[in-house]
Amino acid sequence: MRRLLWLLLPATVLAADLGSKAWILGLLREGESLPVIKGFFYLTLGFNRGAIFGSLTWLPDTARFILFGLAGLAAVFYFGRLFLAKGTPTWDRVSLGLILGGALGNGIDRILRGAVVDFLDFLFGTWHYWTFNLADSFILVGAVLYGLRMLMAPKAEHQPTGK
Repeated sequence: MRRLLWLLLPATVLAADLGSKAWILGLLREGESLPVIKGFFYLTLGFNRGAIFGSLTWLPDTARFILFGLAGLAAVFYFGRLFLAKGTPTWDRVSLGLILGGALGNGIDRILRGAVVDFLDFLFGTWHYWTFNLADSFILVGAVLYGLRMLMAPKAEHQPTGK
């Protein structure tokens, strides 16, 4: 029962991601930008049809759909199994919940729109960072936390019993 309560974490991440995307889709059209902090942070609606940083956009739509679908399913099953395993330490479960919620948010985008909705847009001087979304942020934070946890904890703690 307690493990099932943990499902609230990825569900909340998913709701935040999908809610933010619905909000931005109602606010802007593709390519439109709204300054939040002029010269630094903008809301700019874009659609990423590729993978990270727009890679693999050269693939045909069907190939991308199959590739991203299989990769997404593999990630959800792999991280989901670790997330729900009985012996998973709390911080690992938090990290995995962030990753799962974000992966599901971007996966739903790909299924519904054929692309991921991106809108968080930052400039650092003359450097323009790639536009991203809340799901990407949750995935990154979860991956960093998980990596730090693995570096800091004894190896035996990373072996969930699965019982």
